[in-house]
Formats: sequence, C-alpha cells, structure tokens
Amino acid sequence: MAEIDRFRRDDRRGIDALYRRVFGADAADAQHFRWDWEFARNPHTPAEGPMIWVAREGPALVGQCAAIPVRLVVSGHEAIAGWGTDVMVAPERQRQGLGEQLLRTWDRHVGAALGLNPSESSYQLFRKLGWPDIGTIPCLVKPLTRRAVRLPNLPVPVNRLLSAVTWPFVQVIGRTRPLRAHTRVVRWFDDTATDLWNRVASKFDLIVRRDASYLNWRYGSTPHVRYSTALLEREGRLDGWAVFRHVREPLGRVTLLVDLLADPSDDEGVAALLRRVDREARAADSDKIRAFVLHAGFRRILKRSGYFQVKSWLRLIAKVNAVPVPPTFYKNTDRWHVTLGDSDVDRGTSELEFDEN
Repeated sequence: MAEIDRFRRDDRRGIDALYRRVFGADAADAQHFRWDWEFARNPHTPAEGPMIWVAREGPALVGQCAAIPVRLVVSGHEAIAGWGTDVMVAPERQRQGLGEQLLRTWDRHVGAALGLNPSESSYQLFRKLGWPDIGTIPCLVKPLTRRAVRLPNLPVPVNRLLSAVTWPFVQVIGRTRPLRAHTRVVRWFDDTATDLWNRVASKFDLIVRRDASYLNWRYGSTPHVRYSTALLEREGRLDGWAVFRHVREPLGRVTLLVDLLADPSDDEGVAALLRRVDREARAADSDKIRAFVLHAGFRRILKRSGYFQVKSWLRLIAKVNAVPVPPTFYKNTDRWHVTLGDSDVDRGTSELEFDEN
C-alpha cells in the first residue's frame, strides 16, 4: 500500500526517474530544466517547501502530484491556490486508485485546486471526483497576412486558394491602426504594476494576484521561454500591460498574446495595448496573433479590434475550497480572468500547435 506525503529534498532523483518512466527522457529533461523556476524560485512557495505530494512504496516513488502555488483572489478574498501539474503514476501502479488519492491529497491542502489543459487521464479523474468543469477558455485569433488562414488538414493547393479568397477580408480586419496612447516594450515590471493590480483587482470574480513580484517571476525569469511586455502609461501612471511572444509553427509564424491586465471597462486603453501588440507582431513578420481569454469584457474588446473566435483546446478545471461559493459561481465566468499565461501550459512551440477551424 502506497503512503502519500509531502516532498522531501532528497526526493528529486526519484521524481526525475519516475518522470522518465512515465513521460519519456525528453520530457524529463525539459521538466528538470524548469523545476527550480516553478517551485524553488516561485515567490509563493510555502516555507515548508514545494507543493508536491509523492506516493511512496518503501524507498521507491510510484506517484506524484505537483502544484504551482499562486495567490488567488475569489470574490474579493485571497487564498493560496495551486495549479496542478505533472500528475503521474508509475506504469505498474496505474488504474489502482493511486491517482485519485494524489488528487484528493492536493485538494485538501490548497485554498483552491486549479487545472489548466489537464491530460485526458487527469481530466477523467477530475470528472470522476465531481470537480467543476469550467469548459475551454475561448481562443481568439487576428489574421495579419495572406498566410494566416491555413488549415493543417488541407493540401497545399487548397490552402493557397483559401488564402487568396480570404485575403481581402484579412486586409480589412488586419489593417494597422494608430496607437493613440503612449506604450513601450519592456522585459521587467516595477512597483507600478502592483499599483495597477491594487486598482483593478476588485473588477474580477476570480483571478491570480498579478503584482510585480509574481509578474517578474512568471514572465521575467522563465528559463525556457522569453517574453516581452507592452506597457500602457498615462500621465506617469501604469494603466495596463500585455505580455506576448513570437513562435514559429509549421504553417507560419504566430504572436501569442499570453496575458494582459487593465481595467476591463477601459476600452480605449485595452485597444491601445492590442494595437501595440499588432505592431510588434508585424515587426516580427507574424501571420497572426492568438490569445486565450476567459473574461467577457476583454473578449469584447478583442473582437472589436479584429479578433475572431476559433476552436479552443485550453480546458479549465477549478475547485474553490477557501471561500464558500454557490454552484452558479462556476457557471457564470464572465468576470473570471484566466489566460494562457496562467499555470505552466506555455512551455514552448510544440504544445501550442493546433487546428484552428
């Protein structure tokens, strides 16, 4: 019978070995590269150590459930939450209830259990446990060039015809618009980001705390992905920011709008940030811009700025424990703010390739 307890310092080697058995050598090497950033350098890692629970059978590790700690604001109340990541069980111990035990242990120790893009096996476990299934986070795309409208399941001649037919439409919605605001691109955040957070936090029903400490960890110090940030400044005050990066995919170059924050009612300010991202995407020769945005107010501004909604694969699971919430809380997510930048889904190009149709 496996015993589940908290991660110990000397468990690293055993976790690496288990990861190789479950996910393969390449995935294990990539995770080893990210580990210190996700857990050791995370500003919200508890004093007692990373939020990782392991299943032991004697000296062997046969399972793990890790969570990336964040401070989550739910209806004005702040709690320590965890984004589930790398739930794994040794091949010979699968389908014996061990994964369910690991998820229940994680759930008991966090103010909210969150999952972004869980594996199919983890998703089925969440459903078995009766956790709220929020559905997928809407994906929006803005085409910029004639190469933007291509589908991977179509032959090259058909894609060329599709590009020619849609090009007039792309020219209209993808046209360059004036900025009409002062924006600049940086790598790091200062205390003005925390000031912005304090001003707008009450506008959201569910959101990870996005202060300067968190943002510099999440977007400034990532060892595996390089991000840029567009800042919107008015009269010496930071009124919004948008994080983005450029990636090469099989059918062209894409700019990912990874995260943003502003007052959701500031249509002019959010539009100015989107126009700055447009310019950066064109300078990088991107064919399109892609964003995953749950908040209805931000999605409305995106659509008015030339984005249109496509099929999404980014599924969200959320179970709030620290604050009593009614069942309707999980149904009305218009004021929830979750993006691709939450959790650790944005690990590299390969995880983001999908069929937009």
